[in-house]
Amino acid sequence: MPAAREAASAVRPRLATFGLLVALQFGLPLTALAAPAPASAGITIGSKIDTEGSLLCPLVRLALEAKGIKVNERCGTGATQVVRKALLEGEIDLYPEYTGNAPYLIKNVKFPAGTFKDAAKAYAAGAKADLEQHQIVWLKPAPANVSYALAVPKKLAAAEGLVSLADLARHVNAGKPVKLVASQEFVDRDDGLKAFEAAYAFKLKPTQLIILPGGNTAQTETAAAQGTSGANVAMAYGTDGQLAALGLLALSDPRAAVEVYQPVLTVRSDALKKYPAIGTIVAPIFATLDTATLSRLNARIVVGGQSGAKVAEQYLREKGFLK
Repeated sequence: MPAAREAASAVRPRLATFGLLVALQFGLPLTALAAPAPASAGITIGSKIDTEGSLLCPLVRLALEAKGIKVNERCGTGATQVVRKALLEGEIDLYPEYTGNAPYLIKNVKFPAGTFKDAAKAYAAGAKADLEQHQIVWLKPAPANVSYALAVPKKLAAAEGLVSLADLARHVNAGKPVKLVASQEFVDRDDGLKAFEAAYAFKLKPTQLIILPGGNTAQTETAAAQGTSGANVAMAYGTDGQLAALGLLALSDPRAAVEVYQPVLTVRSDALKKYPAIGTIVAPIFATLDTATLSRLNARIVVGGQSGAKVAEQYLREKGFLK
């Protein structure tokens, strides 16, 4: 059972604040807002230590700076638990998260089964719970789905008939050589490797796992493509643009083992009160980030060798968000 909820007075913002935050999330007209803090004060943005984090963090920073908001950048803050703790403790004011992570981040809420396999329900449930429990606001999510995936070399897929995770399970259970390279977080989380194992009835032994620090799929995928230490399966994401260039195939998930993961900017409510324009600045940019677009932008970083900040700036100019 989940831990008892905190007292309502400790976790629920006042009615006026709640109305402001809802308006900011859904683009409603804002009236009678408090004056924003001086631009010199600024806000601090962080991100996870993966390829997509290195793109989305400067994407938001550049967009806000273009509108006169000073941003202190702490991109690459750490793995999920590190950057989330930094947000809750006020070390950073905002960072890009994913809707499917709500059950992992908001421990004392029991979400109905299946909630996070539906994009709209996932966003609504996660946004409501995080606002009530932690006064963290979720802005409008991007339409992309960045779900976990498992990828294998195309040569292995062709030789063994691997197309789906059901095929991989058959391969594992037949005792064929399998070595997964992944992050510790992916291995430990119920909605990571464990979800695939449960849905497809296979189990990897500790000796079949290669754990890399952090959660950068560029590293896990490169290792599997090169067969480093025998690796032939990689933790991946649905928007990884480097898969084709590395000669990898993301196996399909016909049983929907994992939830929908849409990118969403999570913001401390007090930061939004100081800078209420954040939502209206970021929303139209995130609206353009579908799965194909994020995959293409991620490829510019991993395959093209460009920095996340450079790719972010190019994209904002391409779309007319920067002059």
